Amino acid sequence: MPLSITSYQVSDIRVPTSDTLLGSDPFHKKPNYSCVYTTLELSNGVSGNSVCFTSGAGNDWIAYGVKDILKLLENYNFNDFIDNPGKVYKMINDHHQLRWLADGVNRMALGCVINSMWDCWAKIEKKPLWKLLVDLEPEKIVNSIDWRYLKDAILPEEAIDILNSDLKNHNNLEKNLSESGPKAYSTAGWLGLTDEQITDTINEMKAEGFDCFKMKVGQDINHDMERLSFIRDQIGYDAKLMLDCNQVWGVDEAIEYMNKLAKFKPTWIEEPTARDDVQGHLKIAKAIEPLGIKVATGEQVPSPVIFKQMLQSGAIGFCQIDASRLGGVNDVIAVILLAKKYNVPVCPHGGGIGLCNMIVHYSLWDQIKVSSHSENQLVEYLNFLQDDVFVSPITVKNGRYVTPKTYGWGLEMKKDFFESHIYPSGSIWKDRVASGSITFTA
Repeated sequence: MPLSITSYQVSDIRVPTSDTLLGSDPFHKKPNYSCVYTTLELSNGVSGNSVCFTSGAGNDWIAYGVKDILKLLENYNFNDFIDNPGKVYKMINDHHQLRWLADGVNRMALGCVINSMWDCWAKIEKKPLWKLLVDLEPEKIVNSIDWRYLKDAILPEEAIDILNSDLKNHNNLEKNLSESGPKAYSTAGWLGLTDEQITDTINEMKAEGFDCFKMKVGQDINHDMERLSFIRDQIGYDAKLMLDCNQVWGVDEAIEYMNKLAKFKPTWIEEPTARDDVQGHLKIAKAIEPLGIKVATGEQVPSPVIFKQMLQSGAIGFCQIDASRLGGVNDVIAVILLAKKYNVPVCPHGGGIGLCNMIVHYSLWDQIKVSSHSENQLVEYLNFLQDDVFVSPITVKNGRYVTPKTYGWGLEMKKDFFESHIYPSGSIWKDRVASGSITFTA
């Protein structure tokens, strides 16, 4: 009997983080961290899960798209996906009606479906997702990728060469990273938090061995100067400090702002301008290079093609792939290979609900099989929405991720959390439905 998709469930999970201002930044002043949670059931009893992180009412749009796409996979023979993971990806991505929508919500909904399928596959193989990727033959990895618009930057043959290079070292890398996972950094300085709250977070992270911290900036230069002075007092100048303005600046404004903040010795400025402005990022990168600061971006880059242009042009110094922004594993592995070609370290964007749980798998694959080292990559880590949410929450030790051993992504949610946070019927939303809707503004 063929292995088939027998059913699916698409759930709208929202958390009222607007109450605490965790996650607040210049644009997202009162975010409700949310995700579309997609589950596929196979005829052999295996179920695969994925999360697509949004903020509140963004779930409405993604959930509809996922349900619509899944109509294409009723009774789908899952063995076809295992044989060629790129085939179903291309079928959905090239759909003659959906393609007109371009990237954004359409590609994110595709990613929900694709990531659930990879989760199923890893569970069939009884492996964590990172281990499935590490063990796949290079030809299978390469055949998962849509190369049409990437070949001017990297050829499939080059990708195979990358994956086959330094093979003698891969087993040692895997052993070392299995024992001591990828190095992490903590996002501690949300804009809406008090100095005392930030201090508490920094001290908690320092106790866990962290020496890299990220702060939000961009609303007011005087406030930022005061806060960064305070932050440096807390962490010292031996620790790394990264800054993030979440696209709030124009190009010239970003350059002017960073000249003033350079005295605090930040490693990077994250998302200094519009997510898809390749030339703008390049202008900023050239202007701040003499200051010893690099540009980091990627969490809202809408396609592998924009990543290609950013990497080809030298517009970014750190490549921040996101686990649910693109069209799933197939897109993300392409970007990681591109980053290797252009010698740009991959430092994934985490946070939200479940993103940290996913990005650690990409970092492990990258550091074992693609970049083949762990010298200059950092993986974002947030110290909330873990233990109370997931059956197998991610953990950190000595400033590093603990390498996941759970099969698949490890995204199984605790029943109580899942049921209480379903929007709008969950108990957490009783008598406050409006604060989770699109009419809720900051």
